[in-house]
Amino acid sequence: MADRIQLLPDHVANQIAAGEVVQRPASVVKELMENAVDAQASEIKLVVKDGGKTLIQVVDDGIGMSPTDARLSFERHATSKIRSAEDLFQLHTKGFRGEALASIAAIAHVDMQTRPGDEELGTHLRIEGSNVVSQEAAVTPKGTSIAVKNLFYNIPARRNFLKSDKVEFRHITDEFHRVALAHPGISFFFYHNDSELFHLNQNSQRKRIINIFGHKTDEKLVPVQEETQVVKIDGFICKPAFAKKSRGEQFFFVNDRFIKSPYLHHAVQSAFEGLIKPDSYPGYFLYLTVDPTSIDINIHPTKTEIKFDDEHTLYAILRAAVKHSLGQFHLAPMLDFEQDQNLETPYAYQNKEAEVPGIAVNPGFNPFQQETATSYGRSGAYSRQSAKGWENLFVDLESKSSRGEAFSSVHFESEAVSGAIFPPSDEKQLNEGTTFQLRRKYIVTTIRSGMLIIDQQRAHQRVLYEKFLRSMTLKESLSQQLLFPVSLNFSDAEIRVIEDLLDQLRTLGFVIEISKKEEIMITGLPPLVPEKEVRPVLDHLIAEYRQGNESTNLSQSDMLAKALCGSVSVKSGDQLDTHSQLALVNDLFACKESMLSPFNKPIFITLTENEIDKKFN
Repeated sequence: MADRIQLLPDHVANQIAAGEVVQRPASVVKELMENAVDAQASEIKLVVKDGGKTLIQVVDDGIGMSPTDARLSFERHATSKIRSAEDLFQLHTKGFRGEALASIAAIAHVDMQTRPGDEELGTHLRIEGSNVVSQEAAVTPKGTSIAVKNLFYNIPARRNFLKSDKVEFRHITDEFHRVALAHPGISFFFYHNDSELFHLNQNSQRKRIINIFGHKTDEKLVPVQEETQVVKIDGFICKPAFAKKSRGEQFFFVNDRFIKSPYLHHAVQSAFEGLIKPDSYPGYFLYLTVDPTSIDINIHPTKTEIKFDDEHTLYAILRAAVKHSLGQFHLAPMLDFEQDQNLETPYAYQNKEAEVPGIAVNPGFNPFQQETATSYGRSGAYSRQSAKGWENLFVDLESKSSRGEAFSSVHFESEAVSGAIFPPSDEKQLNEGTTFQLRRKYIVTTIRSGMLIIDQQRAHQRVLYEKFLRSMTLKESLSQQLLFPVSLNFSDAEIRVIEDLLDQLRTLGFVIEISKKEEIMITGLPPLVPEKEVRPVLDHLIAEYRQGNESTNLSQSDMLAKALCGSVSVKSGDQLDTHSQLALVNDLFACKESMLSPFNKPIFITLTENEIDKKFN
């Protein structure tokens, strides 16, 4: 029998390993920038073209490499940070994966220039698909420069799976933010398509956060500091007033390494309980320092997940530290039971002097005089009024012909009904059916075969979704001009998202002008978007755009319509009057698709008469 098992060639093994290390251009950025940090660089430059597909270059002024080290760095399982298996649990550096540079070189054209600080000449190395094309001495600045060109050039199938340049650039920006936030003592520069996006000098943690997310972030930040034997916590949380409906500025760093931890996120979220709405998310930038032997960072290929030895203790300490900061800076409601409220002076009387009360005496007052009474007027003087006819105030109600006549003119105040989302345009059409609202969540109406139960939120989402798509397709939208323009501040990354969506937003009815670097001016809104909901709606659109992977204009319009209808639609708990209920039912069944919401969830269910009869058997 012939042998079936054989060893893979090196170039094939490197390409397979590249699938684990290099998932997209952002993975290359992460590996190269972390290597530059470990090289003790004080200045790191990132140059990207076409979303990283054409060029990714990282330049640092670190310690550099000798000619031998430069050549060995592209071999599999080559590393300068691990000597034994025990070192895996004493990591104080970023990258240590031996396949990183080897995997990158297997699927791209790599050009490296490096020189140690104590050498006069450096090394210029060129590799294409794991093959060393040339290695020669060259005059180069101190440090290392690695340029990765034409990513996945020899694996067309992988290259076809990459998203658009905007989506890949967004992932690269996220990786840049994570490395730059973790190392405020290093200067970072970011260039994309020959334009400078970030110029971050060495600074404190607070200044680094402000330089990345905009100067308006300064007023949001609240410091958090706690030091115990288990963990040292440092960083900032955002004030509850700036909580968003989408996950945005949420960063955990453990030993200067960015991680994702739903467990620790829940600790922060629980500390904000009662201060923010249940569907809102707080922002935070938290730096945790723990003993390297108490964590395991090798449970995930990208090392963004960490296993802690004692998660429960860490959870309790983090939650208490955040709560302490919220209370220390008077962001949480507090009750002082020791202070006597009766001794507090009202604000209106704090700066007033004490006044002697005036005494008014009526010298003609006679308490024995009949059919007269006195009352104290607003002016402070007594006035005489007649009390004649006081017996009429106590006439028995039973003396009337019937007790019901006494209440014939009494009107009971009905419960206030709000949420009229549709004006009753046609009274005859609205009165064709009968509806009522169940639990302020469902609309119940009758049909020939039985009963129809409609989810009001999903139904309104379907109606708005098709309306927004029609507006963007036909470019026939209405805009309601604002009497006073609304000015909103966003970070540079959020401004770029708004610029990408500007044409679609205008077709929906938004009139937006980008007036300054971090500010936009809104002078018109769609009729269905209230002015007070502008900021939450735009935050939701930006978050959905960042999470989406759509690349075509049609799918981008679909994403925008879904995000907008989810923000401005009627919610569960909103009370609708009868006209709005009937109009919503009529508009729902006038849609092209009335059974499913834009998010592929059922809108209504039917109960036939036979099913109802079976309940009584």
